[in-house]
Amino acid sequence: MPTPYETHIGSWTRPTTFFWAALGATFGLANVWQFPYLASQNGGGLFVLLYLGCLLLITLPLMVTETTMGRYARHGLVLAMDGFVRSARCSRWWLWAGRLGILAAFLVLSFTAVFGAISLAYVFFSAIGRFINVGAGDASDILAGLVSSPDEYRAFMAWHGFFLLLVIWVSMQGVVQGVERAVRAVTPIMVLFVAVFCGFAAWQGEFGQAADAVLSFNAAALSWESLNSALFHAFFTLGLGMGVWTLFGAYTPAETRLKRTVLAVVLMDTLVAIGAGLAIYSVVPGDPGMSGERGFDLLFLSLPVAMSDLPGSQFLLAAVYLLMVMVVWSTSLALLEPIVGWFREWTGAPRALSVFMIGLAVWLLGLGSLFSFNVWSGLEFAGGTFFRWLELFTGGLLVPLVSILISVFAGWYLTRSLALRMLGNTPGLFSRIWLWVMRLVLPVVVAYIGLQYSFSGVKAMCDGAPGIPWCEPQLLLESPVFEQDAETGADPAGESAEESGPRTEDGQAPPSDSQPDDREQPQEDVAPGNEDVLFQSA
Repeated sequence: MPTPYETHIGSWTRPTTFFWAALGATFGLANVWQFPYLASQNGGGLFVLLYLGCLLLITLPLMVTETTMGRYARHGLVLAMDGFVRSARCSRWWLWAGRLGILAAFLVLSFTAVFGAISLAYVFFSAIGRFINVGAGDASDILAGLVSSPDEYRAFMAWHGFFLLLVIWVSMQGVVQGVERAVRAVTPIMVLFVAVFCGFAAWQGEFGQAADAVLSFNAAALSWESLNSALFHAFFTLGLGMGVWTLFGAYTPAETRLKRTVLAVVLMDTLVAIGAGLAIYSVVPGDPGMSGERGFDLLFLSLPVAMSDLPGSQFLLAAVYLLMVMVVWSTSLALLEPIVGWFREWTGAPRALSVFMIGLAVWLLGLGSLFSFNVWSGLEFAGGTFFRWLELFTGGLLVPLVSILISVFAGWYLTRSLALRMLGNTPGLFSRIWLWVMRLVLPVVVAYIGLQYSFSGVKAMCDGAPGIPWCEPQLLLESPVFEQDAETGADPAGESAEESGPRTEDGQAPPSDSQPDDREQPQEDVAPGNEDVLFQSA
């Protein structure tokens, strides 16, 4: 039997657990509904190579840093930063990097669970046959009835609570009996599901067309905006700046080859994302470029319609949305761990009590995001609902800020000997590249990502709230990220509004049944779409 390395808050017993836990944490909804689309619109296989380059040269060093900090300190992000601050004799203000990271994980988890609730509801809707022979209008009505109807919000709350209970119950069982067992079982099943869906898509769908769009080398479609998209997706897909990797590193046994495992996670995550996207795009109708087929609309509107007339669609759709539940559930479980670890290290409370209290707080805050789609949909500040501002605050400010603080601290304030001890056995070339990426490249790139994310998000909300001072053209900087993807609000990784499909006169995407968007109609009659969801929530 493996010998566990026991930290104060727990540890894993097997070296391979880190791989499965990390893969489950990085494989999010954006890998299903966004990455394959970006590849199809930005050069296909060339974009995939560009994206891998951004991962390996820019964001992967930060992932290695967070993970090795945790394994060296054997604590979560806050206490790990405390130990390094003491060793380097730096200002105690650096501890705020850890505290803000925990706050970011808490906020992101609160609205991530909302998407888990929708996916969970769709499993049951599919199983009982609600999507059999469904049309575009009917699919929009089903989604609107679940998410947007003020009269049915209690049912949405029930799905939300049910999903969080699934996360909380597993976490309560402990690091080994709960989290480790769960990720070692669920993540391989996710990979198997993707492989099976790819096989089914090759049999029943337009797999060749999807493969040509996503993987063929198209140099003419590659541009500087492609690099922009690759940078954004590479940064947000890894879940950096939220303490997840620091705690996973603290849980990992000493014999785990951490840096090699991190690289394997990144490559496997990309491979699974390509497979999932190919499977979905093979059965969703669209032109050869898959124009307009992506995001929230792809998963919850186009996909049920496309699969409604397939043999056994009732069970196929239930299996697809079960995969989506596992994707969001594994991400939520990973986000919960650094919060629980911090709370236990801070208070010394038992794990079950800590998980219950944090889960209750996550549920309460998540209700704000949930209500933003229905009963609070009319309550807007400066053009944005509670959910939109919360998402923009985390994706545009907190996560980039924490990432910058960690990279600057590791690159400039840790002594060379301490940094090398933290990294472990590392080739000299890797150490030199890591040092200068952390010192110069990563802070600049992440600052750019955060600023563009913020400007694009604010500008997207300005479209629905004219007259706000900072929405004046001369006061709001033009954002190339927003111009690249106005359809999804602040999604910084897509194409321009002019190229992404039909638009109404005020710039908003029409509902899925192609009827004009009437600003005067009640919110409950309109299903949420791409324009309602920013990038970080994925």
